[in-house]
Amino acid sequence: MASGGARSKARKRALDLLFAADLRRESAGETLDRSIADDAAPSNPYTETLVRGVVEHLARIDEVLETYAQGWTLGRMPAVDRNVLRIGVYEMLYVDDVPDAVAVTEALALVRELSTDESPSFVNGVLGAILKSKPTLV
Repeated sequence: MASGGARSKARKRALDLLFAADLRRESAGETLDRSIADDAAPSNPYTETLVRGVVEHLARIDEVLETYAQGWTLGRMPAVDRNVLRIGVYEMLYVDDVPDAVAVTEALALVRELSTDESPSFVNGVLGAILKSKPTLV
């Protein structure tokens, strides 16, 4: 298993790719494939795991987010928050070797660094609500 620092960097790179795909309105898989073709492949394989995992489970992840982001549609969320939440939900529901608390902490670290002042409490609230209901979601 990769070290925490390496995984944190992989999450940030995955966020970059998901964010770019979101802005281009294309599949993050296409964005990732183009980056690999351009010899800009992610150096950490966990980045690819995250991006492909989010793409594979996107419909379910977005359904969960729409359910738990009370009063917020995915389209109203800042793009950074939306994609950080997608990574967090993917890790919480589909990655067995990442503890839920780590997925939440890492998501909060990303939005603290890259998003609005309100984002950490929003992301924490959404992921916390999902975590409480996790047994019924998997």
